[in-house]
Amino acid sequence: MPYITTNDQTKLYFKDWGAGRPVILMSGWPLSSDSWDDQAMALADAGYRAIAYDRRGFGRSSQPWSGYDYDTLADDLAAVIEQTGAKDAVLAGFSMGGGEVARYMSRHGGKSVTQAVLVSSVVPYMLKTNDNPNGTEQEVFDKMTEGMREDRAKFFAGFFKDFFGVNMLTHPASAEVLEWARSQAMQASLKATLACAKSFASTDFRPDLAAFNVPTLIIHGTDDKTVPIDAAGRAAANGIAQSTLIEYDGAPHGLFATEKVRLTQDLLRFLG
Repeated sequence: MPYITTNDQTKLYFKDWGAGRPVILMSGWPLSSDSWDDQAMALADAGYRAIAYDRRGFGRSSQPWSGYDYDTLADDLAAVIEQTGAKDAVLAGFSMGGGEVARYMSRHGGKSVTQAVLVSSVVPYMLKTNDNPNGTEQEVFDKMTEGMREDRAKFFAGFFKDFFGVNMLTHPASAEVLEWARSQAMQASLKATLACAKSFASTDFRPDLAAFNVPTLIIHGTDDKTVPIDAAGRAAANGIAQSTLIEYDGAPHGLFATEKVRLTQDLLRFLG
């Protein structure tokens, strides 16, 4: 299997499909690069080079004890860009992956990047504070941690229902898709799962927004219960100069599955 080797010798599994302008796809927590497969295939078929990798601690990548802060994760992304030889690249981050895009733009000056995409992204700041009133209460994240420590498999069975907007009245994703997502989540180490949850919940990306010096597409569902749009997509659009926000009315968090045709079309339209 193909791997990238990071500065601290962590091995990152990656897929490299197609040929053309590179589009680097970063998955959300607690998923792997597999979550991007539908979009990656469409990109490759359309003449782009789709590069998707498993974040450290997740999927088929190494599971080190440390390195789950966003500075290190952005350095991992830099290693992917350098070692794949990606030039004039597009960075596309889903959920937690949007944080890697933001931190790469500020920490590495957006080197080799010409466009950015944030899908259901945690950027700019998830935690509710006095100066971030639309954020999520710390208690919510504490309960998530408690649930994962007690019974991670059971926790994710419930978590992905909200993630994909599945309830008594709506079923935008099948039971099989929920199980597929849970199987990806259970590939990750417990350490990585908990540490990354802390990182995306507590990292303030508001200072990073000014570093977005390229056209940026922001896509977010208005009924996202996992990363609510007011503190995320709408706030990011207000803070990123060259941004375009597309709101998916009534859509949940997991757009790569529930709105996969529309998401793919919007990505290709933006790239073109």
